[in-house]
Amino acid sequence: MVRPVTIILAAIPILAAIFIVVPQLIRPEIPITAVNADDVISVEYSKQHLKQVPFGVTESIGAEETDVLTIQNDGEAVYSVTKNGYSEPDIKYQLDKSEIKKLTALVKETGFMEIPDNSYPVKSGLTEYDKFGLQITLNDKSINIQWPEQNASEEFVPPIIDQVKSDLDGITAEIIK
Repeated sequence: MVRPVTIILAAIPILAAIFIVVPQLIRPEIPITAVNADDVISVEYSKQHLKQVPFGVTESIGAEETDVLTIQNDGEAVYSVTKNGYSEPDIKYQLDKSEIKKLTALVKETGFMEIPDNSYPVKSGLTEYDKFGLQITLNDKSINIQWPEQNASEEFVPPIIDQVKSDLDGITAEIIK
């Protein structure tokens, strides 16, 4: 028979874990406490929709559409689109300081800048997929990452990369609406 003292002692680590995990889950966003007023960030995010194009005997992968979002530290954003080799006019946008702080906090608080610079290989035999590129410079330290969508990659793409991509996709959606 199990003694009540043993049950209470076993419950203590479980309760401690709950008290640590629950606030992390219900917190709506990354805290911006680590962002300093003198942090300098610049971001260049690109998305390419690649498709296999036959050229007679040979085949090549080419970009059907390329979107590029550039964000400067002062909040100035430029969104460029190239479709089928033709550039559309750039869209300029001004981000709020809070959006820049949120983006800086996401990069700084999560250890994003410590991800090794590399490109994630693409599975062979694919005829159509999306490929992303991200170059972030934070306080004179730069990182450049290239990756395909997860179902087109031979390797696991870290979730933090996908989180930053989602935030930048949200900014893009805000710009083009």
